[in-house]
Amino acid sequence: MVRPSLAGGSPSVTTQSKLSPKRLYGFLAAAEMVTWALLIIAMVIKYGVGPEIFVRIFGMVHGVVFIAYGLVTLFVWANERWSVSRGVLGLTSAVIPFATLPFERAMLRRGLLSDSWRLAPGGEAPQGLVEKLQATALRRPWLAAIAGLVLVAAITAVLLFIGPPGGGN
Repeated sequence: MVRPSLAGGSPSVTTQSKLSPKRLYGFLAAAEMVTWALLIIAMVIKYGVGPEIFVRIFGMVHGVVFIAYGLVTLFVWANERWSVSRGVLGLTSAVIPFATLPFERAMLRRGLLSDSWRLAPGGEAPQGLVEKLQATALRRPWLAAIAGLVLVAAITAVLLFIGPPGGGN
């Protein structure tokens, strides 16, 4: 889906982003699903032959991708103006093994993932705090990517401080 631009008073077409909502969300949905598989394989190995190291490694990888998927879901949710129930379903899909990719595919089939960011420069004017933050992030993508990585790292650190899932050591 290509969104019309409101810049200059006459409708024009915004250019497609290399990292569109469609591509970013699809990448993270697939990555979240792959890390679920790696974690499940690691758990089978742990309970089959014993070494726990794979669970620690793939558990951490999955946790980081899980958090990133959640943050990107919030970002795409705002861009696509999903309903609350659809956004919550997107977030919930990360909790169920292998559900992120089917959810992402369902959004694609319904035309609910765009080829462009509606609040990117030359796009719609942001309304409200969330859209203003998103528009700022889209004007400065490298800074936004660094801020996103820092946010994922901070959330991961807080969760590790609280304790690993399942109450392990």
